[in-house]
Amino acid sequence: MRITRQMLVRRWAITSISAAVVFAVLLVLDLWLKALSGFGTADLQTFSTAPDYRYAFRHWPPIYAVRAGFNLGLDYLLMPLYAAAFFYSGILAREAFAPRPGRARRMLTTLAAVPLAGALLDGCENALQFSMMLWGATDAMAGLAAMLSHAKWAALAVGVALLVGAVMGQVAERQKRAVKTGP
Repeated sequence: MRITRQMLVRRWAITSISAAVVFAVLLVLDLWLKALSGFGTADLQTFSTAPDYRYAFRHWPPIYAVRAGFNLGLDYLLMPLYAAAFFYSGILAREAFAPRPGRARRMLTTLAAVPLAGALLDGCENALQFSMMLWGATDAMAGLAAMLSHAKWAALAVGVALLVGAVMGQVAERQKRAVKTGP
């Protein structure tokens, strides 16, 4: 199935805006949890040992643990949104900077899939963190969560670079249209 450029840009805009809105809500909720308890769910991404997790979890009485669980669950809504937004960004960047077949086009096509892998890694990381919150943390699980977190952040960095490329491509296209249509 082929998709028109106009539909691609529309989907890119919708998923990007939706991801930004969900991210903002998640950020506010996590900062609220951190203000109440001293630890937010984003802090879990910096931990690499079981004692780190246990220390944070001790600061979450049941009501805060519920908030943390909600934040981890809301992150699952964010994952497909940012994955789609970054994927569409990669396709738009590819079309803008490598319109003809070649190495650059293949590379940008491959890079567009990296944020999809990042979202999968993010999901696995959240599942590990939630299971450690419920059933206790081990060093092996904490180490695996840290490894997944680092890989996820690398994939998200690629996604942000693709987003910047897509924005640059859209700006360049608008300038071309403005020049063609004249003043």
